[in-house]
Amino acid sequence: MRKYVVEFIGTFFLVLTVCFAVLTNAALAPLAIGAVLAAMVFAGGHISGGHYNPAVTLAVFLRGRLALREVAPYMAAQLLAGLAAALITQYAYTGAQADRFTVSGRALVGAVVVEFLFTFALAYVVLNVATSKSHPINSFYGLAIGFTVLAGAAAVGGISGGAFNPAVGLGVAVAGIASWSVLWVYLVATLAGGAAAAYAFRWLNPDDLEAAAPTAQTRRRAT
Repeated sequence: MRKYVVEFIGTFFLVLTVCFAVLTNAALAPLAIGAVLAAMVFAGGHISGGHYNPAVTLAVFLRGRLALREVAPYMAAQLLAGLAAALITQYAYTGAQADRFTVSGRALVGAVVVEFLFTFALAYVVLNVATSKSHPINSFYGLAIGFTVLAGAAAVGGISGGAFNPAVGLGVAVAGIASWSVLWVYLVATLAGGAAAAYAFRWLNPDDLEAAAPTAQTRRRAT
């Protein structure tokens, strides 16, 4: 249960930061989002692995560092956290509501592509810096993960909204930041990106594969 509470807390503050930073048009929104993710990974990584993202949870499972029985509780905690953060945002934010982000046509295809690619990048970084046997103990993995999200948000936030995370996608839809019509992009493209990253890791690291049931130590290092 401690792991799921940590996943809830970390995802909650990630989605809350995304929602408020976007709604208030914060100039440093991508930096704030990357920074809070890095902070939460450092804070909770030793307990839950610090996924805070169903796509990352899927990638860690397919990589072999999370038991099947834990996938659903992890994802449930993350999605509930995203929903809770969105509801609090709706209540607390009293400023003018901008138009909901939406895309269609060729722009929709572009959104799918960049959400897939940057979720792939995020999960790929997570697997390599936080679950690889080449990095059994390190103090930089939170920064690497946070900076990946920072780079993605700055680079393609204007194209897709820069979710790279189904929990964030749910949160921004509920908070009124993104149209419900693009929620499927934040679900399908991100989960596909996470799965692709897992298989890429397995292919590139054939000597670094383990059974699906991890030890307590490897769970702590998987983010």
